[in-house]
Amino acid sequence: MAVTVEEAPWLGWVVAKALMRFAFMVANNLVAIPSYICYVILLQPLRVLDSKRFWYIEGLMYKWLLGMVASWGWYAGYTVMEWGEDIKAISNDEAVMLVNHQATGDVCTLMMCLQDKGPVVAQMMWLMDHIFKYTNFGIVSLIHGDFFIRQGRSYRDQQLLVLKKHLEQNYRSRDRKWIVLFPEGGFLRKRRETSQAFAKKNNLPFLTHVTLPRFGATNIILNALVARQENGSPAGGDARGLRCKPGGLQWIIDTTIAYPNAEPVDIQTWILGYRKPTVTHVHYRIFPIKDVPLETDDLTSWLYQRFIEKEDLLSHFYKTGAFPPAQGHKEAVSREMTLSNTWIFLIQSFAFLSGYLWFHVFQYFYHCLF
Repeated sequence: MAVTVEEAPWLGWVVAKALMRFAFMVANNLVAIPSYICYVILLQPLRVLDSKRFWYIEGLMYKWLLGMVASWGWYAGYTVMEWGEDIKAISNDEAVMLVNHQATGDVCTLMMCLQDKGPVVAQMMWLMDHIFKYTNFGIVSLIHGDFFIRQGRSYRDQQLLVLKKHLEQNYRSRDRKWIVLFPEGGFLRKRRETSQAFAKKNNLPFLTHVTLPRFGATNIILNALVARQENGSPAGGDARGLRCKPGGLQWIIDTTIAYPNAEPVDIQTWILGYRKPTVTHVHYRIFPIKDVPLETDDLTSWLYQRFIEKEDLLSHFYKTGAFPPAQGHKEAVSREMTLSNTWIFLIQSFAFLSGYLWFHVFQYFYHCLF
């Protein structure tokens, strides 16, 4: 479409702003990620002497890095409105977030809206597609202990075994508390047709705004992390035969992300900021782990029901611009999520000062050696 004379200045500003934002993002990555790696290497003796303190410090730096990513969207006007139950109340407990997946911007949205949830970001573990391992943030996620899962039928069983081993080796030892999982196993636009065909074949509801979830990873996580009763409970037993206690998974947070007009924000938009300011809406529902079945067939049905309910939530949102009120309430209440500009300034300053420091440290050793 041709650009009119009146639109030319505006378009020029959008392009110039996108280029400046991209340049800042590159500089941000060049100082923040290498500095994070250098600090982690420097702190290796502490990892041997006091592992818990080491992972606490690593978690703080990890949270700061995710805060920098969140700030890219924040200053472009991409904000978050939260609905449903207040998850701050369980920020110190162990929980799994089950999130619908529409675009790469879902991850950025969660990075933003979890920043003010106490220690959550520092102690969380992400389950993400293996392609993210090869991004600029891949090395950070590897160090932190996030899990990269390879999609596809031929990899499925093997990947679930690897996930089980990963949880056993990294979840408790690194003092993780929350896990973020996208049970649909891919973006909505890529999986919708296949999911609808599966639903038709198996006499399941026809979903448009979400797809039917895959239960494998959820099943592995629950069976690995839910604390058993003192007298024991058979593997794959009903979660009602379990009790929430310290050291065990306590909550499932059903998280539904909605974008105005069903137009998701992707990572390119988040970085370049060429889209007009928009508010992403995130709805939470909290389920005690004792109410979640662990037996395979029952868990599958339970997950299907949650995503059928997500479909209803999203249908209501796209019709009215708001999520429906909780049962027993007359109207839904939303909460605007905010980031502290002072806090963003401090972590960005720390990143650039650290980059400056490490540059001179390496420059000094280079001159000493050569």
